[in-house]
Amino acid sequence: QLRLVESGGGLVQPGGSLRLSCAVSGFNLDDYAIGWFRQPPGKEREQLACITSPNADGNTYYVDSVKGRFTISRDNAKATTYLQMNDLKPEDTAVYSCNAENLAGFSYWGQGTQVTVSS
Repeated sequence: QLRLVESGGGLVQPGGSLRLSCAVSGFNLDDYAIGWFRQPPGKEREQLACITSPNADGNTYYVDSVKGRFTISRDNAKATTYLQMNDLKPEDTAVYSCNAENLAGFSYWGQGTQVTVSS
């Protein structure tokens, strides 16, 4: 069964850091690009970062609002993708989700993990 499970969310003070994990099972992570998304309360979901599959170019991409603060990485041996988030701000509060998509357009989502940035 195909699954993506996020973890690592929680409550953090402004300026703090969190590392989110997205563990996958049931498919070969090598064949998929992984994206991290978030949905703040009352707002639309937005993509934050993406890392392409090793079978493509393995490059990373970031939305401007998180460049220099967030880092996406993948460990295919552990079938896990990470989102390291530094210098967190209250506006980073959201439900964070990971997505896996292959070149054929098959796309899978995790259930999300809550990140709250507050003093």
